[in-house]
Amino acid sequence: MSQATSQSGRQAALQQAVSTIKNGQFIETLTRRVAFASESQNPSASDELMKYLTDEIQPTLVKLGFECEIFANPMASCPPLLIAKRIEDESLPTLLTYGHGDVTNGQAELWQEGTHPWELSQIGEKIFGRGTADNKGQHTINLLALESVLNAREGKLGYNVKILFEMSEEVGSKGLELFCHEQKESLKADLFLASDGPRLNAQTPTIFLGSRGVCQFRLRCETGNGVRHSGNWGGVITNPVTRLQHALSSLTTADGRITAECLRAPLPSGLTAEMMRELTVGGYAGDPTLNDQWGEKELTAGERLFGCNTLEVIALGAGDIQKPIGAIPDVAEAVCHLRIVPGTDWHNLVANLSAFLEEKGLGDVKVIFEGGYSATRLDPTHPWVGFVKRSMETSLEQTVTVLPNLGGTIPNHCFADVLALPTVWMPHSYPSCKQHAPDEHLLESVVEQGLLAAAGLLWDLGEHWPE
Repeated sequence: MSQATSQSGRQAALQQAVSTIKNGQFIETLTRRVAFASESQNPSASDELMKYLTDEIQPTLVKLGFECEIFANPMASCPPLLIAKRIEDESLPTLLTYGHGDVTNGQAELWQEGTHPWELSQIGEKIFGRGTADNKGQHTINLLALESVLNAREGKLGYNVKILFEMSEEVGSKGLELFCHEQKESLKADLFLASDGPRLNAQTPTIFLGSRGVCQFRLRCETGNGVRHSGNWGGVITNPVTRLQHALSSLTTADGRITAECLRAPLPSGLTAEMMRELTVGGYAGDPTLNDQWGEKELTAGERLFGCNTLEVIALGAGDIQKPIGAIPDVAEAVCHLRIVPGTDWHNLVANLSAFLEEKGLGDVKVIFEGGYSATRLDPTHPWVGFVKRSMETSLEQTVTVLPNLGGTIPNHCFADVLALPTVWMPHSYPSCKQHAPDEHLLESVVEQGLLAAAGLLWDLGEHWPE
């Protein structure tokens, strides 16, 4: 194909992709997908989770020339997974991509007037519905872009594509890591690209190369005394809330800096630190107020968000805060998220943290591990990173920001560690999209950029595969 022909074909693919907004195809497709109440947190939603694969994703992929197979989850009673393959020639290189069709609970009663979790609606630039940002809207963008490229190339990409869909990402991707081990040969590929999470902000096209990991654990203090009158017994029996309070305060300073060495990791350095220092965090409409004195305050906001371990208490409980009674509780609990970067000894978290609390005289506060993911980060000098960045900048005529890793956590370890693939993520959402909350939405401007970027990249892979 001549350079002129290639350029005209590329432009045709981009124009067709972005036209799906104006001709209604994007909204029609996403409306259908949002209507599936595929809440993986809801034990009664198993039929919806399966139907999203059988009734929506599989027929779409079959039309695009994929062979699909749905698998039972290797973890009992967990949602199914789907592998789709479009093999043009076994000798050609292969791209693996990924999406998840499950969502968090709808919380319908909390959405603003005129919106509903299972009914797509648009107010101004915002496209509302559960899953619009996480992740139905994002994989819809990529699949429509793929269809546009296939049409522009008359049905031949010039490479193979495999797609993995799961339906339990919002409950910790249960079974995904084991599934990737079991299906390692079937999922064999050369490169990995997917879309999830937010870009740096609504105005800045972004790629990221991995994610911070996460450990969820519970601190629990239980006296065994039962609930006892605070006057009759106060002063002579242990109050578990006081014990828990001191345990939590021993882990961080009052301004959020982790003090327990067993929960820390090396601070960012080298090229990744340089990249993080240049990042602008927050400052846009809908963003929270930053605290420049929080955490590792000598570092920039970018280094703190993307390059450091952080400990967050996400739930705290003892007694009944709404209807308190004059009694000392029997149990106090805190649920914590330790967001981790490479270099964290998280596999030994229970032993290390238990020893730390014992040293502080708080051995009665027990550590209960509830799950976690490893941190991952592709070398930013890897050729795949530069290829994606250049392609996106060509399509968008705008600088693309590269994050060494996402601040949040996605199951990237399954692809980077288990499948040993170079991983790049091209997010089509933004930080204030309200994912997991009422009024989740996409921005139409970000959708348009996502369609252009994805179509351009999928076209460019057929022209020159990155070495």
